[in-house]
Amino acid sequence: MDQFLHFAGQFWWLIFPIGALTGGWARSLARYNEKRRQDKIELARIKAAAATERLRITQADAAQVKRTLARHDEVQATWFAYELDLATLIEYPMLIDMREPLTRAFHEAKVRADDLRPRPEATLDPESFAAYRDAVQAYVVAFDAAEREARRRKQSDFSPIERESLDRARKLIGIAADDAATPAERQAAYRRARAELDGLIDVPPPAAEVLERGIAGELERGHD
Repeated sequence: MDQFLHFAGQFWWLIFPIGALTGGWARSLARYNEKRRQDKIELARIKAAAATERLRITQADAAQVKRTLARHDEVQATWFAYELDLATLIEYPMLIDMREPLTRAFHEAKVRADDLRPRPEATLDPESFAAYRDAVQAYVVAFDAAEREARRRKQSDFSPIERESLDRARKLIGIAADDAATPAERQAAYRRARAELDGLIDVPPPAAEVLERGIAGELERGHD
């Protein structure tokens, strides 16, 4: 202890540079610690912002998927109204004439949109959603083009004799679908309608099934 006091007495002037050095080191350490603290705060802010953005994108995508599904359902319902109504298809036969480019394009677009449609509650990645969204848009556009052309042309592609056959078939379909007609009348009308349409248009299976189920139901009730 005495030696330290003796040394300090002789070299008291070293206190100033050593103190300055120590003070500088302490200030540097404080600045370093403050910078680390600020970096941690900035990193936390960036992570929080990224999480918020991911949540926002997920919510936006969910809303977009819902809108796309609704749009898909809407065009499906419009097409099914045609597909299940044979009398209407007889009036606008182009919608089921696969020789027509617009009709073929519409049916191909429908198949693609249906294939890409997500299952209920399924989570879509951005790429899958974009493919489905674009497929639905193509379906909507293709169906609209085919429907407009079918309504414009109606039965103009058929000869007068063929149009007469189509008209008779449409009237017979009306009888086949009429609940007021007897089961025998409905069945006979349906057979005659199919004969009139043979070679003119291909009757879609769903439309045929609707009529056939109705007629079969009438026949079963008639036997009771």
